[in-house]
Amino acid sequence: MISKRREFLSRIAASGLVLQAFAKEASGPRSAIKAIAFDAFPILDPRPVFSLVDELYPEKSIELSNVWNTRQFEYTWLRTMSGRYVDFWKVTGDALVFAAKAVKVELTPEKQARLMEAYLKLKCWPEVPSALRSLRRAGIRLAFLSNMTTKMLEAGIHNSRLDGVFDYVLSTDRVKAYKPDPRAYQMGIDAFGLKSNQILFAAFAGWDAAGAKSFGYPTFWVNRPMQAGEELGVTLDANGRNLDDLVAFVIA
Repeated sequence: MISKRREFLSRIAASGLVLQAFAKEASGPRSAIKAIAFDAFPILDPRPVFSLVDELYPEKSIELSNVWNTRQFEYTWLRTMSGRYVDFWKVTGDALVFAAKAVKVELTPEKQARLMEAYLKLKCWPEVPSALRSLRRAGIRLAFLSNMTTKMLEAGIHNSRLDGVFDYVLSTDRVKAYKPDPRAYQMGIDAFGLKSNQILFAAFAGWDAAGAKSFGYPTFWVNRPMQAGEELGVTLDANGRNLDDLVAFVIA
């Protein structure tokens, strides 16, 4: 039986529908954008992690996935607020242990290892290579700016055959503070040596898009799951379904 989780993932994969793509013009002319800082998941496809949860825990896959994912990011926020930083690999593992206990499934060492290693096997979404090539041809500089560890990001780059595409791989490990802490977003300015309005931030999660916009970046929400926007008093510059929409926004 196809689970609701699989149905949800299939909807994410569909590329025929585009959200209301260009909500408003970016702050200042789009020609001012000289670089793009990407969160991990506009580039890397996380669906294999959830598919593995389905395989290992078919009866509780949706519940386990939801608790695991929610706790991942709640732990990053709590650790930043309390000044008790550990890297995202550790956070992910801790969240998985909690989720297994919360939904009452047995997390054997073998299953735990497989679920964690799935994060090192991620590859990019199908349209990503051509979209990034278009941005590079337009003279746009590119970086990851992510909560993920450098090892996790570099594994995704290598798996996707995107070696040499990104100018910088910026993990929050550098500043020991997770997004949406301003110290995390500041890494883009420091790396590129540009003003905030010259760097477009490409977010996967609504809260990250709101955080980047509040920091001062023009922000494009790559809203693949078609989620509702956060009610945080922030108006994003644009949103779309995938990186093709982002390219159209930046260089059209």
